[in-house]
Amino acid sequence: MNISSVKDCYGCGVCAASCPHKIIKIQLNINKKGFYEPVLVDKDKCTQCGLCREVCAYCHEDLALDKRDINAWASWSNDKDVRQKCSSGGVGFEIGKQLIEKGYKVVGCRYDVSHQRAEHYIANNVEELIPSIGSKYIQSYTEEAFKSIDRKQKYLVVGTPCQIDSFRRYIRKFRCEDNFILMDFYCHCVPSMHAWKNYLKILKPIVGEVTYASWRNKFEYGWHDSWLMGVDGNKTSMPIDCHDSYNLLIREKKTFIQNRMSQGDWFYKMFLGHYCLGEQCIKDCKYKYDKSSADIRIGDLWGSTYKDDENGVSALVTFTEKGRKVVEELKDVTLRSHTLEVVAEGQMKTNAQPVPISSLVMLLFKNKVYLSLGQWNLLLSLLGKPFRAYAKLKKIFKRK
Repeated sequence: MNISSVKDCYGCGVCAASCPHKIIKIQLNINKKGFYEPVLVDKDKCTQCGLCREVCAYCHEDLALDKRDINAWASWSNDKDVRQKCSSGGVGFEIGKQLIEKGYKVVGCRYDVSHQRAEHYIANNVEELIPSIGSKYIQSYTEEAFKSIDRKQKYLVVGTPCQIDSFRRYIRKFRCEDNFILMDFYCHCVPSMHAWKNYLKILKPIVGEVTYASWRNKFEYGWHDSWLMGVDGNKTSMPIDCHDSYNLLIREKKTFIQNRMSQGDWFYKMFLGHYCLGEQCIKDCKYKYDKSSADIRIGDLWGSTYKDDENGVSALVTFTEKGRKVVEELKDVTLRSHTLEVVAEGQMKTNAQPVPISSLVMLLFKNKVYLSLGQWNLLLSLLGKPFRAYAKLKKIFKRK
């Protein structure tokens, strides 16, 4: 048995890292739905060892971490610059920074403008960690980073809950769990990469080739209205190397494109409007609310307790004793203990569900039909209501 029969999986890439024959590649199925998936590149070399499926979270109904000891805090960095730049309270960055100071490396995620994708990479020092600051609301490419990990060294690995669930199985299989600290985050879902490619096409006449992209920005509108696409291109600004950590850290509201979700940004509309979700997020996500195989989980602490705070507050949850010790040893971080109900008040408890018109949107994407902003607005306006009416009628007749 191997992963060749696995379809619509999480695309986490752990199977590629585990394969002893190095015959699994992670590729973007751009001719299909626009998500990463494993591909067996040389079937003749496969010995049917089954290791790829053994570490695959998608192939298991249960979580790798079966016993969870939950502790929860509201938290934020005491460094004002870090707190301001990070999406919520900056605690994820502080955990990575302080573990690096203790000899760990960090496997985090950055945006790579050369490939126009989010990708995992290994940060060996604090300077290299800085590009991981901020949320990236697209699926990340993990293969190269995961394959580069030396299991004899110590790492903090940060990823989506499904990536971390698979990674837990991987390090447990190779008996090196003690060398790793695993951190995931509250995950809404991942949109098809077709949506991101269409967004870049919409912006290209304005900014040219994208040289910088960020998904959150608290500098001008505060934390609660921080869902803002900040984009620059070679027509509108000086190029920024994604490895230029200093520039990335001090970058404020200077991007040419400043599109807020609250003002109808197209990418956020497609993503959080559930027009382009994958089957793996709709049907197979098992990681909402308090379900995790990580040691630590971070996210935004939405809800009533900190509704007046515009600087940003991190939700911080630990599921293991190892995770709790990491948190208790943090320096220059404010921690306020709360129940999980308070810390996770604004987080999803059930999986995201597609809107009725999403099937048509995904059909267009599958055929690489990338429309202009005006064409999308017209299409969604004309067909949105009929599709919603049809969906309601289906539910009514289904009950009967």
